[in-house]
Amino acid sequence: MYVFSFEKLKVWQEAIDLSMEVYSISINFPADEKYGITSQLKRATNSISANIAEGTSRITNKDKAHFSTIAFSTTMEVLNHIILCYKLKFIDETTYNDIRQRIYKISNMLNALRKSQLNN
Repeated sequence: MYVFSFEKLKVWQEAIDLSMEVYSISINFPADEKYGITSQLKRATNSISANIAEGTSRITNKDKAHFSTIAFSTTMEVLNHIILCYKLKFIDETTYNDIRQRIYKISNMLNALRKSQLNN
């Protein structure tokens, strides 16, 4: 099976892993949040990897970097949602710290990717 270039990127793989973790933890969120924070968090988390994938299909490095910037911004949106989930006690401190660490790693990788795209 052919593997597309974005699938080889460690940052995309990390973003997919983050999505999988968010889906796993959100199962335990209150039912009345199904269309609230649960939906927003899932969509935002999925958007990180989707923007990375979309960016790799662009022709110019400037355009690629634009999608990396969007992925970074969405990563910060996910962090915001995770902070709220923690404050609302939807997730425990261990889960909160684990996801924050993943977000920190992904944000650093996205910054590095963007810089490399702008310098080529």
